Amino acid sequence: MNNKVNYTLIGIITLVGIVLLMGFGYWLLKPTSEADTKRYIIYFNESVLGLNIDAPVKYRGIAVGKVVTMKIDPQNSEQVEVAIDILSSTPIKTTTLARLTAQGITGLTYINLSMGENDSPLLETQKGEKYPVIKTEPSFFENVEKSLSDVSMQLSSTLARTESLLGAENQQEFSRILRSTANILEKVDRTLDEKSITHIQNTLAQLDATSKKLDAMLPQIEVFVAKGIEWEANTSASLGSIMQSYLGIRATMDEIKRAVESGEFNIKEITGEVVPTLNTTLVELQNFMVQMGSVLEQHQRSPSDLLFRQEEIKKGPGEE
Repeated sequence: MNNKVNYTLIGIITLVGIVLLMGFGYWLLKPTSEADTKRYIIYFNESVLGLNIDAPVKYRGIAVGKVVTMKIDPQNSEQVEVAIDILSSTPIKTTTLARLTAQGITGLTYINLSMGENDSPLLETQKGEKYPVIKTEPSFFENVEKSLSDVSMQLSSTLARTESLLGAENQQEFSRILRSTANILEKVDRTLDEKSITHIQNTLAQLDATSKKLDAMLPQIEVFVAKGIEWEANTSASLGSIMQSYLGIRATMDEIKRAVESGEFNIKEITGEVVPTLNTTLVELQNFMVQMGSVLEQHQRSPSDLLFRQEEIKKGPGEE
């Protein structure tokens, strides 16, 4: 039995296996004619921590390329220049944006491309550029960092103002205000004992009752005002009639005076004109005095009738 191992054969088989593995890897990585790639440049203004060479480039969740190179932009040291190779069939538009996205909790980062507007033209190489440049947008962590920075600045400003507000001088003022408030509350507490509270409640009850009485008096006051307006109208009419009579008498006296002075005095003719007018005036004056006497007598008999009609009018025989 021959136990001698043929090391030459084993070496040849191993080399062939390595060559086949390398060929298979090259076949996997080498793009075919249907999957040619196109290079693009991305400039990031933020840290690219977690992004490595050969990191995937995804478009709406689909891996469409990989990171080829990363370096500091020689024209702007605050930017990181990242070159990527993407399948030529990927529609990179002028509105497409690149964003750094974390891969779960691994700490690794990949480049995520937004789809952009459908009607936008395809991104092309501009004058002075070697490759087309894809625009970027801040990553989630960048937005969080900016938000935290803004919150921190606002918090610092608030703390500074609070420290200024709570200075020694202001603390003394606050203490004085608190002492004054405590004294006022103590005085109010001593003033508002059970007796004072009961008195206030009684006063409020009386005010409520008075308000109800005033509400009940309003219709009677309206009646009184209406009667006053009517009495004023009647009085005005009587005074107007008396005034007319007075003017007639005055005209007659003027006529008598003129006749006496001119020697044309005819007592009979003048008397015939004066007596009816005077008689009418006296009759109207008598009626007015009778009305005024009736009003005054009613007022003396029942003064409250000006607001509340309390006196009952006695009806004559046969009146209902």
